Amino acid sequence: MTERGRGALWRDHRRLAIGPSALSWTGAALRIDIEEITAPVPRKLRGTVRIEPTGLNAECFDLGANGRHVWRPIAPSARVSVEMASPELRWRGEGYFDMNAGLEPLEDGFRGWSWSRARLRDGTAILYDAQPRDGDPVSLALRDGGQATFERVEPPPLARLPSTRWRLARTTRSDGSLARVDRELEDAPFYARSVVAARLFGEPVLSMHESLALDRFANPWVRLMLPFRMPRRA
Repeated sequence: MTERGRGALWRDHRRLAIGPSALSWTGAALRIDIEEITAPVPRKLRGTVRIEPTGLNAECFDLGANGRHVWRPIAPSARVSVEMASPELRWRGEGYFDMNAGLEPLEDGFRGWSWSRARLRDGTAILYDAQPRDGDPVSLALRDGGQATFERVEPPPLARLPSTRWRLARTTRSDGSLARVDRELEDAPFYARSVVAARLFGEPVLSMHESLALDRFANPWVRLMLPFRMPRRA
């Protein structure tokens, strides 16, 4: 991921390009072409990700903050193939694709959130707990039976997870309030991504889980660290 100026952006109804990287719809699949330089150690990052949704969801969900932010789980389930030339690696499996949109920076609208997505025997479960700066907390629990048509259900009980190495507090939801971190994937001062073992709607699951602390993100010392992980190009 690279921060770029306005002149590096181009889009129409089927393609979004930011610098040399781009997303484009080709038939029923989303193609992501990646052409970047990593940070802090500069190396080439080049390859293609192909996402083939099993269904497309058109519904957006209000995340609170007086209606200034919405979230759309576009493809709750998809077939994904990764073909990287640099570094050389390949992967095929199941994936997910969503988007957020808002009228202001995230840190102006939220203190933070917790999100997770799990595969169920008969579909997909997505959980979203957001803490807007204005208004009440938002808790969404959605189930999809495989056709990207969501059913709102009662959120399972809250379950605490261990804090990260950066002392970032984390929660999720699980039947019986029991959950554990199975694998750490990303650990940053304001963000953590992990695989979480829990029990949802009566069955054991492995969830992709993320925690975001936007008070930390807005902290000046964190902002000073960002260019070392996300380079900026004129």
